[in-house]
Amino acid sequence: MSDTTTGEGEPTADKPVAYDPFQDSLGPLSGLDEPGQTLSFDTTLRPSSFLGLSLKNGLLNIVTLTLWRFWGKTEVRRRVWQGVRLNGDAFEYTGRGIELFVGFLLALLVLGLPFLLLVFGIQFMGPLAAVLLILPLYLFMFWLWGFGVFTAFRYMASRTTWRGVRFRLGGSATAYGFKYIGAVFLSGITMGWYWPTAERNLAQSLWDEVRFGNRRVRFRMERAEKEGVYGAYALGWFLSALPYLGLIALFVAIAHFAGGGVTPQVASAGPAPSPQSMEIAQVILTYLAILVLSPLVLLIWAPYQAAMLRSIAAGVTIDSAGFKLNVKAISLWWLTVSNLAAILFTLGFLMPWAQARTAKYMVERLTSAGTARLDEAQQTGTGPGSGEGLADAFGFSLI
Repeated sequence: MSDTTTGEGEPTADKPVAYDPFQDSLGPLSGLDEPGQTLSFDTTLRPSSFLGLSLKNGLLNIVTLTLWRFWGKTEVRRRVWQGVRLNGDAFEYTGRGIELFVGFLLALLVLGLPFLLLVFGIQFMGPLAAVLLILPLYLFMFWLWGFGVFTAFRYMASRTTWRGVRFRLGGSATAYGFKYIGAVFLSGITMGWYWPTAERNLAQSLWDEVRFGNRRVRFRMERAEKEGVYGAYALGWFLSALPYLGLIALFVAIAHFAGGGVTPQVASAGPAPSPQSMEIAQVILTYLAILVLSPLVLLIWAPYQAAMLRSIAAGVTIDSAGFKLNVKAISLWWLTVSNLAAILFTLGFLMPWAQARTAKYMVERLTSAGTARLDEAQQTGTGPGSGEGLADAFGFSLI
């Protein structure tokens, strides 16, 4: 849970080269020698091979009252990492289930217990004291979310190796938590319009601190901003009113029906429904409406989500190598909807299958231009000793 990073200090400065690695074409100037190697990604992932692991993890989670999830998640990551290859060599995940379990216990002890005691104590305070504590509590929750995102990213980076060299993440989780609070605040007072800028700034705070051994990864904002996101965001912002209006109309219709707003002819056709059956019908209709409208909401926001993924990928560079993620809105929407449907209707059993499917989708669309001197990377520190306890508590770990 410490927000300091173990390992050596900043890497030595890159050797100057006689080309501009950050031109529009992603690559170096033509006609000049390129030090390093080009980067080529491919995958051997077969989501169908994760079906057995999905069943195993699901059953063991039931038997162990979800305690198996730490070891199950570790096995999923290990298989996914092995299925992703860079220049023909697979990545390796070296994390252990016990590290995730210890991280969860630390989060529960250091943060979870005091938080619950504070919430319980508010119940016995006067109204003024409770109000004065609620605002700091909400701010703390946002800070905690940002802190958890950073520590989860840091742990996974430190447990990822390629050709025996470890990744790591520098920077401060505490500082990232405050940046996250600022992003949420500015997005709130701008009715959400600051959020695309906030997402790219937060991505820069993470990726600019990534190291492969002692080789630095950089996030170039000028490259990321070349991928426009605000047009897609505006589309999502305005069109998202439609599903909400549909829900409001449904609630009005339900309230009208429940309040007796039916014609006498209909009412005399049979006995009036009991209040209990009316409440059950309202709940069923509400959940059916949410189930129907959720894919529509995801479709409305899919262009923005795809554009933001492309933008962040374009901003990540190492030496003269840049990246491009060829993600389109409809294919991303279908991947999301079908994954969520599979997870929902199998009560979470198919989560590993969905994660492998997502990883395969992303890697197949990831390309690189330019070169990186990865063969010059030297090993660095081991990173944190425990896993992302807060990520598990909040449920935002990507895999």
